[in-house]
Formats: sequence, C-alpha cells, structure tokens
Amino acid sequence: MNTKFIFLIVIILCIGCKEKTTSNITFYNASNNAFSYQGRTESLKDSSAVLISSAASVEFFVKGDSINLFVQSGNNTHNYTVITINDKYQKRYKISANSITKIPLVLPKKEQNKIGIFKATEAASGNLIFYGVNAEEISPIINDKEFFIEFIGDSVTCGAAADPSDVPCGTGEYLDQHNAYLAFGPRVARALNVNFMLSSVSGIGIYRNWNDENIEEPIMPQVYENLYLNLDSSKKYNFLIKPAIVSICLGTNDLSNGDGVKPRLPFNKEKFVENYISFVKMVYNHYPETKIVLMNSPMIGGETNNLLMDCLKEVQSFYAEKNKSIELYELDAVYNKGCTTHPNVEEHGAISQKLIPYYKNLLNE
Repeated sequence: MNTKFIFLIVIILCIGCKEKTTSNITFYNASNNAFSYQGRTESLKDSSAVLISSAASVEFFVKGDSINLFVQSGNNTHNYTVITINDKYQKRYKISANSITKIPLVLPKKEQNKIGIFKATEAASGNLIFYGVNAEEISPIINDKEFFIEFIGDSVTCGAAADPSDVPCGTGEYLDQHNAYLAFGPRVARALNVNFMLSSVSGIGIYRNWNDENIEEPIMPQVYENLYLNLDSSKKYNFLIKPAIVSICLGTNDLSNGDGVKPRLPFNKEKFVENYISFVKMVYNHYPETKIVLMNSPMIGGETNNLLMDCLKEVQSFYAEKNKSIELYELDAVYNKGCTTHPNVEEHGAISQKLIPYYKNLLNE
C-alpha cells in the first residue's frame, strides 16, 4: 500500500487535522493557512505540499515546548532539508524516500517560536514533500517584507557541492553536498530582509550545458517558465510575485570543456549572446519593471572570465539601445574551494558579503 496513504489514514484515525488529543497536540496538514510558502512550490490534492526549487520553504509560528515535522523525499533516493528555529540555522536533515521522516524539535521558548523548513537541494534532485506538523498550536508569520529578489543560475546558485560536512567530497551522491540555504542568494536576501526565490539548475547554460550541446538536456530558456524547471510544460510557474531585482548568474557551463570524453564544440560567442538576449527578453516579459543584474561566474577567471564579461557587455549594450538599463556585476576573485571546484559554504558567505551592499543600493534607487 502507498506510504503516503498509510500515513494519512493514521493521522486521521489517531490525531485528525484539527481535533485536539488528550496531550493537547494537533496535527496541522500542509494546506493549513498558517503555513507560509516561498519559492517554487505546489499544493497537492492530498493536502501535502511540494517544495520544488532550491531553498523553497515553509515557515510558521508555533506555540509549545516541542513539535514534530513530517517530510519525505519525493524521488527514488534520499533528499535534504534545512531546519531553522527563530531564524537560526539548526542542521541539515537527511530525508528518506522510502518512508515519511518525522523530525522532532525541542523548542527554546514555550510561547512562540518561528520554524523554517528549507529545501537544501535543487529541483533536479527531486521533490521534498511536506505533510504537516504535530504541535500544540501554530499561527502564520507576518510577511511584510517590501522587496523580492529572484536568483537565476546554475549549480553555484543552487549551493551545490558546497557543504561536505556530512558526506565528504568525492563520495556519496551529487545532492549529498548541496546546501541551498547557505548559498549566496539566500544569504543576500536574509541580510537585506527581502523575500527570494532560486530558479537554478546544476549544469545548465544559456545555449548549451556542462557536458551537452543542448541535444539531450534542456537549457535554461527551455525550462525557466515551467514550474518544475524541467521540460514538463503542463505545469507553468505563475510569475505572480514581481521581483524588484532579477539576478542572473549563468555562463559557467556554456564556457566549460565538459568531461573531456564527450565531444565538445568550441564556444560559440554569437550563439551565447543571442540566446542570452532572448532569455532576458523572456524575463522582461514576465517582469517589465524589474532591475536585471548579470553576474560573471564565481568559478572561472583569467581569459575565460574576460570572454564571459565581453559577452555580458554585449547583452547590456543591446538593451541600452532599447532604453533598458541592465546592471553588470563582476566578482573580483575565483571561488572554487568546494567539491568539484565549486564555491564552498564559506566562499558563498564571502560572495554574499560583496553582493549585499551592491543589491542594497539597487533596492534603494
């Protein structure tokens, strides 16, 4: 019998969605209005919710001295979530695909604590399913943040290969070193007290990918408008929330040499610029008033970085002629001390420290 079905039957028989038990504990399912979702998410018919994109989250206030969270990996392997209490990082939890994981938390304050559940991995790593919580009482947070920033990118933006604290580099599976919560984008957003979303996919590019010439794998312009950041166009992202800033950090994979085994064509500058211009147009179609920032890659330097910056300047010039002001931000160093030459957690912190004052100025213009 389906694990999810068994779980829901147990909840209904033993606890109920709203009915208090003798221990004063209630099960609140994921559709409860007290839960505040952010990022690419989807509500399912069984009253569970899917956290799709990197650092997609659900937050709420809870009363009482403890709480149980119920989550499950929606793919064929495990997944990871980061839990925060009162906006303080607790730990990254490994979540099973074979059964629903119960995460018990002891709370520091009995009257009110803020709980955050963040997807540590990316959309391509599979879904993180949130069923609900056992708690004394929950209530909604007041999200009165003025601004929203969307971060578009590849594995760097995902926080991939950044955190080997549980599984060392070179071991385990690719998702084992993901920590989107500690990636540069969410750090910038938290420092500036703004809402955010990551629309990012490892290995993806503007006109080709890390090890594929856009033959077997989709590129960012082909998946961006789809809710799950893949080729499933039956579910579209709604673009209802309008970001003040859209930050785009792409190009690492277009400029890569691949794995050295699979045939790799020379970098096509004209195709890169053409596709980038078209992608920016797609973003403007959804967010006509947003400020767009094009970033270089934290993973590349030297002549390759110069080539990337030349391409980004061409994109900027194209839109300047159309009276659209696009910002360029160039990191002044290479950050590659994580797994497979990605930025590690500490380097994501350093990147965010450079970006925080820059984005603060943009928001205040």
